[in-house]
Parts: sequence; structure tokens; C-alpha cells
Amino acid sequence: MGKENQTYLTEFILLGLSSDQHTQVLLFVVFLIIYLLTVSGNLLIIVLVNADSRLHTPMYFFLKNLSFADLCFSTSIVPQMLLHFLVMRKTISFARCSIQMVFFLVAAATESSLLAVMSYDRYVAVCKPLHYSTIMTQRSCVQLAIVSWVSGAFVCLVDATFTLCLPYQGRNVINHYFCEPPALLKLASTDTYKAEMALFSMGVAILLAPVSLILVSYYNILSTVLRMQSGEGRLKVFSTCGSHLTVVVFYYGSTIFTYMRPNSKKMNEGDKVISVFYSVITSMMNPFIYSLRNKDVKEAFRKAFGR
Repeated sequence: MGKENQTYLTEFILLGLSSDQHTQVLLFVVFLIIYLLTVSGNLLIIVLVNADSRLHTPMYFFLKNLSFADLCFSTSIVPQMLLHFLVMRKTISFARCSIQMVFFLVAAATESSLLAVMSYDRYVAVCKPLHYSTIMTQRSCVQLAIVSWVSGAFVCLVDATFTLCLPYQGRNVINHYFCEPPALLKLASTDTYKAEMALFSMGVAILLAPVSLILVSYYNILSTVLRMQSGEGRLKVFSTCGSHLTVVVFYYGSTIFTYMRPNSKKMNEGDKVISVFYSVITSMMNPFIYSLRNKDVKEAFRKAFGR
């Protein structure tokens, strides 16, 4: 395991989701299916949005960015999980752990910003339909996407710097299935208060601020919908908002639980299960909830691949 106390660690051991061999085989099959669905669903969205001119709208532009973030998100975690389900010694070098953390943090923080931007787009479409084309111009959409990715990179820079610059000596067993800052901080051989406060501050900026914007946006959307005369239009918006809010609850609920609470010295099995929701499940759900059920996407799919 770890070397002498004076020596910095060069690798970690990830305990994963289970130590039982039969359970690991089952988990391998389950997560392989999830990963294949994630990759195929998100790649399909990117291809269809690029190929079909009818999908060259602000909503699908943001969805394309979300799909790319989901691909990065899932690919930074799941392939290594699958490998570790099949091997006895589940090690990861400090360098690979750092790279995984960087890609994960950029994708996760960017996704949080993009979900907020998408809720604003829906707010403008429903509450200010006459001004939609003047507000959501191509330039403003590109700027909002850039801000989302830059904010993700900034959060990654802060979280990764405070986490990876700590000394890690002695224990090298991470009770998790990937290198996530809260799990890694538990192994630091010095006081982690400053790092915990940095993670908490970034959590406020990239989690609580976007989720507040989302809740305000959907409150205004629902208020507008309730004043609609058309029952069909009301049902359509309710259906869309309901599916979107499902993602919000899954993603933000599980992420806030992990990053916005005191960092205990032990990580239990429940914490790892909660991490699965935002690190694996939402990346699979997003294409199906946001896009693949839409009439426009179905038409684009028929046009691209035939009936």
C-alpha cells in the first residue's frame, strides 16, 4: 500500500462499488450497458444537430454542448470503472488520478452552468416569445456557451489546485470508484480546512447559483403556463418542464449532497451510490429526456437514417 510516511504517494487503490466478485461481474454488465447508451445517445444528438438545419436553434445548440459535456463526463469515469471490475488490483497513479479529476470537474461544472442556461432559454421561449429571436441571437448563444465552459474550467482550476496540492502520505486506499475531490481529501496528511472551504465556495458558485436560476425560471414558466388558454399548449409545456426538472433533481440534488456538506473522514456506501447518480446516470438520461423524445429530433433521425 503506502510507502514510508516521509514519501509522497505515487498511486492510489480504489475500492470501487463492491468487493464481491460476482457482484462486480453484474456491475460490469450494468455499467457497460449504461456507458454504451450514454455514448450512443449523446453522439446521436451531436450528429443530428449538426446534420439537420431544422435543429439549428438555440435550444439544440445548448443541447449539443450538453451532450459533449456528458460524453466527457462519462468517459472520464466509466471506462476505468469497467476495467477495475475485471481486475484484482484496482490501482491508479497519482498522475492519472489528477487527469481524471480535471476532466471530471470541467465536465461536471460546465454541465451545471449549461443546465441553468437551458432553463433561461426555455424561460425566454415561453414567457417572452415575441422577443425570443432578438434575445437568443447566435452571438448571445455562443457567448453563453463560452461562459459555461469557462466557468467549468475555473471551478476545476480552484478545486483541483486545492485538492492536488495537499500532501498525500501513508494511506493510499480511496473508498470510492474514481478520483473525486471529497474522497481524496480524506487521505490528505495535513489539515484540509482551506481545501474544504474552497470546494464549498465553488459549490455555492456552480451549484446553488445555477439551481436558483433554474427554479426562478421554471416558476415564471409555470406561472405563464397556468394563464394559457390552450389546454394542449399547457400540457406540452408541463411535460417538457416535468422532464427537465427530473434531471435537475437528480443532478443537483445528488451533487449538492456531496459537495455542500461537511467533509467527514469516512465515505460510506451510500455516498458512493449518490455519486453514481450525477457521475453516471444523468449523462445517460439527458439525451432521452431533453432530446430523443422531441418531435423535431425524431424527424431528424428519420431523415438521417431512413424510416
